[in-house]
Amino acid sequence: MSLRARLLNTWLRRIERPALARMPADRPEKLRNRFAMNMRLIYGRPRKARQISVAGIPALEVGPQNDSAPILYLHGGGYVFGDPASYHGMCTRIGRAAGRRVIIPDYPLAPEQPFPAAPEAAIAIYRELSAKGPVILAGDSAGGGLALVLLSLICAEGLPQPVVTIALSPLTDLSFSGVSFSGNARVEAVLPPERLAKAGEVYLAGADPADPRATPLNADFPGASAVHMWVGDTEILLDDARRMADHLRRQGVDVHLTEAHNLPHVWPIFADWQLPESTATVAEIANVIQTSLDSASL
Repeated sequence: MSLRARLLNTWLRRIERPALARMPADRPEKLRNRFAMNMRLIYGRPRKARQISVAGIPALEVGPQNDSAPILYLHGGGYVFGDPASYHGMCTRIGRAAGRRVIIPDYPLAPEQPFPAAPEAAIAIYRELSAKGPVILAGDSAGGGLALVLLSLICAEGLPQPVVTIALSPLTDLSFSGVSFSGNARVEAVLPPERLAKAGEVYLAGADPADPRATPLNADFPGASAVHMWVGDTEILLDDARRMADHLRRQGVDVHLTEAHNLPHVWPIFADWQLPESTATVAEIANVIQTSLDSASL
């Protein structure tokens, strides 16, 4: 682990995690503003992003402009914060490394639009994109969980499979029953467990957390294409990724899980000047995408 990773972990644990713990998930304005501000400090404002609409839902498009196999990226934020503008920096890096345009939809967030608004929007977006050709599916944290929910809905509807699905530190269990959710609570650098659990409660708005459209650990994936996941071994969501990988394998899905030592939640979101491991993982993601495209002969 690099010196910059150690310094970043210290800053996150001492500054960012306590700040997140103080902010109420049922009134997410401060959460949204703080996250957007932090991302602007890292990457600046999006200057070359293109405003588009997919299935009537606004989105940002970043990266190289081409017509083949876009990356549909579902952002994180516990279903209550996060936005396409905040993700333009990381998605631009992934898009450039993979030679693909990246579409980041502004999907519905709670409490204004609770479950199942997010998966309903995601499948509508995918239907429109997949009708034009192959799609690469990706997401992080809650967005990584949503990407896996979307993959199950794609299987259920018999839609064309994504070329590959990429999930970074995915949230896959809205009952928060994984051992690491409490076992890694002391060493987790970013996520306060109690605030993440509250965000899940706000998102569900009384719905059953066992619903497979909320918890992909309970979903079926007949005929699903390959899934690649990355997670840190000190994350409270470590078991979300491990159990998801086991669940997919039992259903015959080609799944690959990378566990990184002591890296923070969704570490590729950090710029290379903050975290060299971020650059390495972005390169790994790009390689997975290119290899998957080559295998599909696209």
